[in-house]
Amino acid sequence: MASTEPVWTAEALGRDPHADAEKARKVQAMFAAIARSYDLNNRLHSFFQDQQWRRAAVRAAGIDASTRVLDVACGTGDLSEAFADAGAAAVTGLDFTPQMLDVARHKAAQAGPRDGRRTQVSYLQGDAMALPFADASFDVVSIAFGIRNVAQPGRAIAEFFRVLAPGGRLVVLEFADPTNPVVRWASDLYTKRIMPLTATLVARDRSGAYRYLPRSVSTFAQPAEFRAMLGRAGFAACTSSPRTMGVCVIHRAERPAQAATL
Repeated sequence: MASTEPVWTAEALGRDPHADAEKARKVQAMFAAIARSYDLNNRLHSFFQDQQWRRAAVRAAGIDASTRVLDVACGTGDLSEAFADAGAAAVTGLDFTPQMLDVARHKAAQAGPRDGRRTQVSYLQGDAMALPFADASFDVVSIAFGIRNVAQPGRAIAEFFRVLAPGGRLVVLEFADPTNPVVRWASDLYTKRIMPLTATLVARDRSGAYRYLPRSVSTFAQPAEFRAMLGRAGFAACTSSPRTMGVCVIHRAERPAQAATL
């Protein structure tokens, strides 16, 4: 269903959207407005690269038959389902927006049982800044294109650390500004001029979601700064791997194994 009123106005986006006191409410309303067209826009406007990025994130996570996965900001479930297809022992998809979860559950029901796959994803609504799980509940925590949408990313990262078991892995997929000046120029032209118009038409959106997207990327932490954020939260072995000429980055980090006690 299309939004009936703007969520992100030009005035709001003229400032830093991450400093907006109403960011959480606006992000939830924005995703509610675009949920039904979210997958189509992802495919079209990533030139069908988005699924490859997710598969690369699954490989970076190091999944085996004992891995317990939490996929935060799971949206319509593409990454959650990819973890299940990879053979994880258990996968939980959590998202802040009920309408996105409705699409995820519908897609899973339509797909039905996959040949040879034993894992079904459990979907639930929740807040990345207050995860409803006990300490050390998961071996992998992932978040794809969602960390910059959290009202307080630092709080979410601390929660990721808390629910990861010692030795567990965090995998974050996020957009970035390409470092190559020519690629960056072309990316800016596309993401700031062309994509907001075409994606808005596809979604019949009035929320401002696709004007928020490029603004939220350019004002969010770039890879080096994001790795520093992870390090401050206690993560180790923090790396950033650019994809598709640097428009997307896979960040990987580990919760250190507990030191042996005497």
